[in-house]
Amino acid sequence: MISINNLHKAFGPKSVLNGIDLEIPTGETICIIGPSGCGKSVLLKHIVRLLEPDQGSVEIDGVDVNTMSPRDLFALRKRVGYVFQSAALFDSMTVYENVVLSLQEHGETDESVLDSEARRVLSAVQLLPDPDKTTTDEFNREYAILKDKKPSDLSGGMRKRVGVARALVGQPEYILYDEPTTGLDPVTSEQIDNLISDLVEKMNVTSIVITHDMFSVYKVARQVAMLHKGKVHFHGTPEELRQSQDSIVKEFIERFEVSHT
Repeated sequence: MISINNLHKAFGPKSVLNGIDLEIPTGETICIIGPSGCGKSVLLKHIVRLLEPDQGSVEIDGVDVNTMSPRDLFALRKRVGYVFQSAALFDSMTVYENVVLSLQEHGETDESVLDSEARRVLSAVQLLPDPDKTTTDEFNREYAILKDKKPSDLSGGMRKRVGVARALVGQPEYILYDEPTTGLDPVTSEQIDNLISDLVEKMNVTSIVITHDMFSVYKVARQVAMLHKGKVHFHGTPEELRQSQDSIVKEFIERFEVSHT
C-alpha cells in the first residue's frame, strides 16, 4: 500500500501541494487528474523520492520513503517502474540498451540475463510477436531488428511502449505513469490505455496514472483522485466522477469534453 499523508511542497513562493492525503491499496489502478500545474507530476516524484516534501510523508508498505537509508531507497526503486511523460529514452542508445540500462545500473552484467529480460519486457508491451504464437526463428528475427533500432527510428507510440518496457524490467510491484498518452493520436492513445489495463491483469501491479485525458481515465481507472489547489478535491470511482455534481469536478470534465468536440 502507498499512503500519502499531509504532503506539502513549495518551490520558492509557489505552493504546489498543500496537504495531500491519499491511500492507494496494493493492486489498485488509480488515475490522478487535475488542471495543468496542479501538482500531479510533483506528487508522483515524491513517491520514489525524486523530490522531498516540505512537510508530511509518503509511506510504502508502512515505511516512510523519506527516512530510508540510501541502500533501502535503492532497493525500493527496484520495486517501482517509472514511465516518464516523454518516454525519456536516450537517443544515443539502442532500444536494447535503453531497456536493460536499469539492470546494468543495479550491477547485472550477464548478457544472457540482460537479453532474456529485454525479450520478456518487449514482448509484454507487444513490440514483439507473442512467443507462444510464433516460431522461434520469426521471434528472433523480429527481436534482432527491434533491439538495434534507435529511438529516432520509432513512432511516438513505439517510443512510449519502449518506455513502458523499461519500467517493467525486474518485474516491479508498482508502476508510475506520467502522462503516458500525451502527444499521441487517439488510436495510439487507446492502444497505450489497453496496454496499461493488460499489464494490470497479467502482472497484478499497483498502477498510478497521471493524466489529463478523460478517455484514459474511463478506460483504465478503478479509482480517480482529482487535485485542486494542492489538495485531493475528489476521490472515487470513474462512475462517481461522471455523476458528481461538484461544480469544480463538473467544470473540469466539461472543459475536457468541449476541447474534444
